[in-house]
Amino acid sequence: MNISLIIIFIFLALALYLGIQARKGKDMDMEQFSIGGRGFGTFFVFLLIAGEIYTTFTFLGGSGWAYSKGAAAYYVPAYIFLAYVLSYWLLPKIWRYSKEHSIISQPDYFASKYGSRTMGIIVAILGSLALIPYIVIQIKGLGIIVSETSYGVISPVSASIIGAIVVTTYVMISGIHGSAWTAIVKDFMILVVVIFLGIYIPVHYFGGIQPMFETVQAVKPEMFTLSDQGLSQSWFISTVLLQAVGFYLLPQTFMVVLSSNGEKTLRKNAIALPLYTLLLLFVFFIGFAAIVQIPGLRGADGDLSLLRLSVQTFDPWIIGLIGAAGLLTALVPASVMLMAASVGLTNSFYKALVPEATEKQQLIVSRLIIIGLSLVALIVTITGGDALAILNIMSYSLITQLAPALFFSLPKNNIINKYGAIAGIISGVLIVLYATISGVKIATFLPNVPHVINDISTGIIALLINLIVTFIVSIFTKNIAIHGKQMKEVKINPFL
Repeated sequence: MNISLIIIFIFLALALYLGIQARKGKDMDMEQFSIGGRGFGTFFVFLLIAGEIYTTFTFLGGSGWAYSKGAAAYYVPAYIFLAYVLSYWLLPKIWRYSKEHSIISQPDYFASKYGSRTMGIIVAILGSLALIPYIVIQIKGLGIIVSETSYGVISPVSASIIGAIVVTTYVMISGIHGSAWTAIVKDFMILVVVIFLGIYIPVHYFGGIQPMFETVQAVKPEMFTLSDQGLSQSWFISTVLLQAVGFYLLPQTFMVVLSSNGEKTLRKNAIALPLYTLLLLFVFFIGFAAIVQIPGLRGADGDLSLLRLSVQTFDPWIIGLIGAAGLLTALVPASVMLMAASVGLTNSFYKALVPEATEKQQLIVSRLIIIGLSLVALIVTITGGDALAILNIMSYSLITQLAPALFFSLPKNNIINKYGAIAGIISGVLIVLYATISGVKIATFLPNVPHVINDISTGIIALLINLIVTFIVSIFTKNIAIHGKQMKEVKINPFL
């Protein structure tokens, strides 16, 4: 066993220890398990939301896209910044309503707002569908990181299995508390590693950041502009809008919002988190440097650029620290995702089937669902081969179909009803799934359509159709409901 692997296992053991120890002193009911009893202050909420930024997608996929796609990678900080702007206004409203109605999961929120248990079940299913690719990103990324930084001693599959066991174990025991405590170590490590790599590598190979960009400009000038078609300006704008709207609709981020101890905490984070997001630039620096130093990586192998360049540059003990940081970027987000999906499914399905279920029974079911979701994600990880960024975009395309139902639920007088919201969500999700599976674009049906239209994100197109269906069905069913009510009054009052 080399020194790199020893360091990685030390941090893996530390994460497991902290995750289990976080349960101490907690009377674990569903509220404590899922949202920490709504007791997390600015610091823990910051770490948990930041955990959704610095995942294995960021660690590998961000540098991988800078390496493979160039300027297109900047969609990541762009949508995150915009999401934080929206959150300053959006999140306090969601938190306040959830606090008043004792809501602990995303499906609960939608079921309560629309007075529909069916709505809650649909949201729980959609949340799980959207999270599976995201959990796969973490487990797949974990396997890549450990395998590469252990110099191939452990295979990606073996590393993924070990990581999945660790994260499943401490989530089942400690819930969101385990995620919060491991996030402390994770964010410290990622802060140090990303800044160090982002500065050292350009200086070491090029003499600085500016000379690095000048070298890449000379070798591959196309990396600094968006394509005329494909990853074009219309793709960039539509993808940024899609993911900005969807960021806080992801079940795990929604759950972190509910764990906050107040509206002020959420607003503070909306102000502070954009500064932390600037660290993504250091990740991109590494990807750009790799274009010159390790050319030839194709397709999904572009996700390996950060690790391959690091292995080429540093001694094994530094590689161990990089691997440990990458490992933690998988464990923390995956733990919150597993918990969010399990609590949503428990509250929607199990409580519908067994309304009189006790807190203890609900906890047992949630833990069993965590095991099931981990197994599904692990199977998809082993059999799937998509690049991390593509999986990330697919998750957002699915979950953002909840956006119309969420935004219209915020005012006191909702202009759409549950039938319209449900019909819109289902239509949007079906379009995303069909387009993802079949690979169709607008040009498939309209061959002469301009590239600027064809390149628009499928998720945005699905969202627009979702919105249209939502309005049409809401108006139609509202008229039916009014007519039905009038007919009922006529039967009851025949002389009117």
